[in-house]
Amino acid sequence: MKKYLTLNFDYISPKNIKGLKAKTLILGTYEGGKLNQFMQELSSASNGVLKKILDRKDITGRPGDGLYIPSLTNIGAERLYLVGCGKKGKKLSKEEVHKIFNRFIAYAISSKEEACTFIIPNLKVEKEDDDWLLQQLGMLAENNMYIYNPKLGKKNVTPNKLKRITVSYDSRKKTTTLKRSLKNGQIIGKGSNAAKDLANLPGNICTPSYIAKASRQVARKYSSLSCKVLGEKEMKKLGMDCLLSVGAGSVQESKLICLSYKGSKTKKRPYILVGKGITFDTGGISLKPGGAMDEMKFDMCGAASVFGTLQVVAELKLPINVIGIIASAENMPGSKATKPGDVVKTMSGLTVEVLNTDAEGRLVLADALTYSKRFNPKTVIDIATLTGACIIALGKSTTGLMSNDDKLASEILKAGKTASDLAWQLPIWDIYKKDLDSNFADIANIGGRAGTITAACFLSRFTEDLSWAHLDIAGTAWYQGKAKGASGRPVPLLSQYLINKS
Repeated sequence: MKKYLTLNFDYISPKNIKGLKAKTLILGTYEGGKLNQFMQELSSASNGVLKKILDRKDITGRPGDGLYIPSLTNIGAERLYLVGCGKKGKKLSKEEVHKIFNRFIAYAISSKEEACTFIIPNLKVEKEDDDWLLQQLGMLAENNMYIYNPKLGKKNVTPNKLKRITVSYDSRKKTTTLKRSLKNGQIIGKGSNAAKDLANLPGNICTPSYIAKASRQVARKYSSLSCKVLGEKEMKKLGMDCLLSVGAGSVQESKLICLSYKGSKTKKRPYILVGKGITFDTGGISLKPGGAMDEMKFDMCGAASVFGTLQVVAELKLPINVIGIIASAENMPGSKATKPGDVVKTMSGLTVEVLNTDAEGRLVLADALTYSKRFNPKTVIDIATLTGACIIALGKSTTGLMSNDDKLASEILKAGKTASDLAWQLPIWDIYKKDLDSNFADIANIGGRAGTITAACFLSRFTEDLSWAHLDIAGTAWYQGKAKGASGRPVPLLSQYLINKS
């Protein structure tokens, strides 16, 4: 994992704030215009300047409000920023906490200094504690530092100068505990950034073979990780005709990649993550419209999230076993491409009528999910940019969740809330499954109006004897417009789920 930033935790006393030699000091202030202990010391040293600023209400103190003060006399810091932290003692929402922390981090980056210091007053948040706050701060700091590093070069890329943040937070918890929470959050942020790096690459670079190579490199970096890659000949021997049908029209060889993490000395059953890795999706013979087709390089964001999460698990040294399976292919309309109406056989033995070649993600996942059974998994979660219908249902902020195990679903939902990486459960009732009936095969690959649900119903045919959940990240995996790029989700959710299980 890339090392972008050094995050330190060091409790700073108000008495020492005047002499603190910091290029940039970012100080939290409560709403209401009252000076906290740090501000009293700074205001006294600067002949009451800070008090005048608050009296004029140049900063309200509302969550995320901010003010830059170029210089104050008689203090060590060269630049001072104030950040609103809401009313003292009032519980904040998680969204308000993110506003506050994002403002701290934005000021640190915009200061163009290599080091800065955060002085954060005690914050109260709904249903969470100080450990959660520090973990969120670490994750957001790393996430906001992300800059895409293109393999083919890009002019005018401005690097972040920020290298080090020292955090002082007013808490009664032990410093060692807070340091660990800050570090854990940063590790999750690094994993999210690793997923972004992979997903943001263009399709002519990030091929199935490239993902396989990147996975092998990661396995060499961590002694707890191992990597196994199956090529087309090996998959053919296993009967993975369904997966292979997706890449049949491409010159790029399809790959099945297994990243295995062994964190337990005993033979504990593994938790398995299965990622859809379509490195570019033209739709195949069922060709997509040309508008925004460039974004179909993001159709491997499920695979990228598995890639990033396994690195988080390895960094955290979790005492569990985890296997990441990436089913990777390129969906192209070549002369050998699968055609609408073709029937293919899956590794499980079921046959599939391919009515639409643009519903290919479920085809690669079907064989990957069947392959996962050989590991006798405790749970299996697949992650896929699977359906545009999920965006219609839940928009761009929430991941769709479907599962055959309500206990597993509730654990995933809880992890998503803790990680601020939200999901929402949709049903996969039997009434939807009949929409996939076929006259020519055991099952069709599309059917019905509830596209997100019927896609999950398709996958459920290959997971009947598993504790399984499906995450549809079509809406949450990447941003559009000026902010176009991978989001790194749902690495925080998956990481928190595995942390909770360990």
